[in-house]
Amino acid sequence: MLLAISIQKLFIKNLRRILIVSLLIGMFAGNEALSKEISVESLLPKDLPEGWRQIGSSQLYTQKTLFERINGQAQLFFKYGFQKSVFVLYQNKNNSKDQIELDIYDMGNVLQAFGTFSRFRSEDRPAAVGLESYLEDRSLLFYKGRYFVMLYATEADPSLLKRMALTISSSIADSTPAPKELDYFPKDGLKPGSIEYYPEGLLGYQFLKRGFQGVYLEKAEAKVRGENQSKAKMEGKGEDKEYYLFLSLLKDSKEAENTVNTFRDRLSKKGKVNSGASAPFGSKALKGEDTYRGKVLLVPKGNYLLGAVGFKNDKEGEIRLAEFINNVK
Repeated sequence: MLLAISIQKLFIKNLRRILIVSLLIGMFAGNEALSKEISVESLLPKDLPEGWRQIGSSQLYTQKTLFERINGQAQLFFKYGFQKSVFVLYQNKNNSKDQIELDIYDMGNVLQAFGTFSRFRSEDRPAAVGLESYLEDRSLLFYKGRYFVMLYATEADPSLLKRMALTISSSIADSTPAPKELDYFPKDGLKPGSIEYYPEGLLGYQFLKRGFQGVYLEKAEAKVRGENQSKAKMEGKGEDKEYYLFLSLLKDSKEAENTVNTFRDRLSKKGKVNSGASAPFGSKALKGEDTYRGKVLLVPKGNYLLGAVGFKNDKEGEIRLAEFINNVK
C-alpha cells in the first residue's frame, strides 16, 4: 500500500516537471517565432486586380544598394532609419504603357515610417488606408506600423491605387499605433496634413535635434475694403499668415532646459530676448524674436521642448502654445 502511494507521488511530481518543461519550451518557441523578421517581400499583393500582371521579379534593396533604386533620395531614407525595401512593377495586360510601380520600405519603427511619409505628402488628401495616407490621381502613399508604402501609376486611376493599397495594408500585421505626439498638436488653426517629423535639425535649428513641427494659420486681424484692397493684396495684408508649433524630443528635462538656454544665446546674437515676457508660462519659458523666423515662444515640459515660432499676434501664439502644452501627457 505504501509502495503504491510512493509511486503515485513520484508520478505526479514527474508529471509536474514535464508540464513545466513543456510550457517553457512552448514559450521559447513562441518568442523565437515572434522574433523572426517578417520578409518585406511577403507584403507584396498576392492577388492582383483583374487584367493586371507583374513584370519581372521583385527587387530587394538594402542600405548598400538603395542608391540603385532612388539615387537622389536615398540619403533622406537613411536619415529616417531605412532598413530594407522591395520594388515591383505591374502592367495592364491590355495596355503595356499603363503601369504601376510599388515600393514597400521597412523603416524600422512607426515613428520613422511616419517621418518619411510626412516628408513626401504635400497636403491633406487622405485615402483611408493604413495609419495615414495621401492620394492623388497617379500616386498613393501610406504608412502602417514600421512600413512606408508608395504606389505610382502612369495612368490616372485613384480607385485602382486604393484597392491595391488596401490589399497591402491588410497584409501588414504590425498594429503599432501612430506616434502619440501627433495628438498633442491643437486641432484649431492646424493646416491639415502639415505635421512633419524630423530626425535632426528641427525647424532648421540643429540644437533642437529631432521632433515634430506643424503649420498653423493665423487669421488676418481685419479685412481690407475699397480702393486699398488690391494694394493690400499685393503686399500680403488681409491674408492668413502661417506660423509653426513644434515639439522637440530630448533626452530628459535637464536637456530640455539646456536647449532653452541655447536658444536664448542664439536670440541674443541673432534677434532679441524679451525679458520678463514669459510670466504666463513660468520662469523657465523664453520669449523673443529670431532675425529670420520672427517671434519665438518656448516652454520646456519634461523631456519635451514645446514652442511657437513666426506668429504675428502675441495672444494667438500664447493661446495656441498653452493648448499645446496642456495636451502633453
